[in-house]
Amino acid sequence: MGGSAPHRDGHLPVETTSFVDRRTELTEGRELLARARLVTLTGPGGVGKTRLAGRLASRVARAFPDGVRFVHLSGLHDPALVPLAAADALGLHDYSAQPPLDALVEHLRDRRLLLVVDNCEHLLGACTELAAALLRGTTGVRVLATSRHRLGLTEEHLLEVRPLPVPDPDGDLSAADANPAVALFADRAAAVVPGFRLTPANRPAVVRLCRRLDGLPLAIELAAVRMRVLGVEQLLDRLDDRYRLLSAGSPAARPRHQTLRAAVDWSHELCTEREQSVWARLSVLAGSFDLETAEAVCADEEGLHAYDVLEAVAGLVDKSVLCREAGPDGVRYRLLDTLRHYGLEKLRHRPDDETAARRRRRDWMQQRAAACERAWFGPGQRETVARLRADQDNLRAALDFSLTTPGEALAALHLAGTLWFYWHACGALREGRYWLDRALDANPEPTPERARGLWVSGLLALCPEDLTRGRRRAEEARTLARRLGNPAEAAHAEYVLGVITLFSDDLPAALDHFRAAVARGRVPGQHLSLVGLDRVELACALGFLGEADQAIEVCEETRRLCERHGEEWVLSYVHRMLALAHSVRHDHRQAERHAHEALRLKLAVHDVVGIGLTLDLLAHTASRTGAHDRAAVLLGGADRIWTDVDRNRWGSAALNSGRRDTETRVREALGAAAYERSYEHGAGLGLTDIVGHALDEHRPEQPTGERPQPDVRLTRREREVAELVAEGLANQQIADRLVIARRTAEGHVERILSKLGFSNRSQIAAWVTARR
Repeated sequence: MGGSAPHRDGHLPVETTSFVDRRTELTEGRELLARARLVTLTGPGGVGKTRLAGRLASRVARAFPDGVRFVHLSGLHDPALVPLAAADALGLHDYSAQPPLDALVEHLRDRRLLLVVDNCEHLLGACTELAAALLRGTTGVRVLATSRHRLGLTEEHLLEVRPLPVPDPDGDLSAADANPAVALFADRAAAVVPGFRLTPANRPAVVRLCRRLDGLPLAIELAAVRMRVLGVEQLLDRLDDRYRLLSAGSPAARPRHQTLRAAVDWSHELCTEREQSVWARLSVLAGSFDLETAEAVCADEEGLHAYDVLEAVAGLVDKSVLCREAGPDGVRYRLLDTLRHYGLEKLRHRPDDETAARRRRRDWMQQRAAACERAWFGPGQRETVARLRADQDNLRAALDFSLTTPGEALAALHLAGTLWFYWHACGALREGRYWLDRALDANPEPTPERARGLWVSGLLALCPEDLTRGRRRAEEARTLARRLGNPAEAAHAEYVLGVITLFSDDLPAALDHFRAAVARGRVPGQHLSLVGLDRVELACALGFLGEADQAIEVCEETRRLCERHGEEWVLSYVHRMLALAHSVRHDHRQAERHAHEALRLKLAVHDVVGIGLTLDLLAHTASRTGAHDRAAVLLGGADRIWTDVDRNRWGSAALNSGRRDTETRVREALGAAAYERSYEHGAGLGLTDIVGHALDEHRPEQPTGERPQPDVRLTRREREVAELVAEGLANQQIADRLVIARRTAEGHVERILSKLGFSNRSQIAAWVTARR
């Protein structure tokens, strides 16, 4: 039910059920977007605004060269996070000291894209501010919003999404099968009663039923689920009884919100007592969640056990109260907003239960974050990143609960500090700073949690304008950790101070600092990732100072440490440092090999900063080997990535001088016109595309023993399809995921097979896997 599964990557929701015809609204919406920069789809809950927005955006996507991105706000409750959610959907990772909204506008100033902002009504002021800033600060960005209420801007054009029209049950019903509301009921009923179809015998009852439900899609879907146990006439009779009570016998007295309320009430009453209790407790979860989370939040020591929750979740899925969807770590679930708010209303009849459920959610998120931190220096980092991104709404809710509930603030500082690796490694720097600033302000007491929060805050302050504050916080963290007798947190703070010294271009001091840290060795409790990074930064300082042999020696030792633990993120930096050292030695073949391996690893965990750094190095290496056109493309791609981070590369003299030297050399070799053409080509590529380009000339051998031709170039869409083939999706599933026709998906697969010289899908999957 609901039909769309939101994805954390900012792309359009996947349609998981058929889309009922909305031709009039789609046509009107396309016309509005052609002439207006802000279009808001308005209408009551359950009318299908999100679904229509996704379909409309997919129809107009070709008009936006920089793409369409979807900002999901249903699980967000803090207005300050709205611009961060938009930046997250856009893949922006700004490291500057600008206010988030200003930074977002700056990044989008020259782009042509459509931003879909979904579920604005509970954050209306922040969404209005976001839309106003984009409209006035950019020229090529258009906004498509969904909201129960208008945003209120003069530039806003409204498209009212009305319930589906229903024919007169006493009129001619010969063409009723094509009616959208009737077709929706028939489609959903067939999903629960195999073989159900409209017939002359049941058609009048179905039409009357849809009429009773005012054509509201969600109400129709909830009613259709009852077809498992009731016939259409029985279903209609029971709804008639309910609405007679609701409207005191007057259909005119029944507004649409009461219609939907009655449908949800009925669904609730048909649930068992255990299912009702789980429904209410699950309403504190924002966004999607897995079964473990459901069990942790709903089970208690008095009545509900974990196996009870499992049974209740299965029952709620069966009744279409919970939506089931694929997640990065298996099956996940979610409540549609309307059903979540309903469950929350039921939970609030028992205030102690609501607080207890929210506390259990917070404690579970802390437990999960701590487990991820313990496992971070080891195998499974890609899965950890995907899991935490999927849990992002609930992590935010846990932090907000702790900061807004008396006596819980220390738990927020604990959770925000535990997530240091996520904020730092996965491009969530701004959000990490936001939560840490709030948590540190709320917890001035000298605790181990404050020592941790201070150095993490310093680690996330790596922009020129913020280095002073970062250094001050790291020094305070070191002093506090030593006073508390906590050598691990003192060592972590020392790492941050060394990094700030390095990025302040005091290379001799940074070299001395990290030499001392490495010589000291690991202290009890020190995270292995930071032990490895101490060595990485030592190799970096050695490389910049021309001590290539020593840098390689340090890197090789660190590589063995990473490989023993199956670790990839620190290892990606080791490979980058090896590339730097070999470049200093003018061994460009080895430098390229290590840089390519670094890129593969960094892309796997979405380390955007690391990708930018490595592309800079690859451009330098290409310029030194005479591959000037390739170097220009890589420079363009690197600059595009750095634009989303910090255009000035944190003001680092070493990074900026290297980049300028490369450009000067390549521009002189190619000439201005040729250089600009290649540079602009690189600057026009997205993150995955530029990494693919950088790796394209160095494909590994295929496991099947067959190699595609050296000049193979898949289009962006073909690469997307190839990735989905590698996931094991059939053509229809690929079509559903990409919102395209099945025939189109089949055509893409056939072209991929032809281009790569393959004969079956398993060879495509092997080829994709080998390139990762």
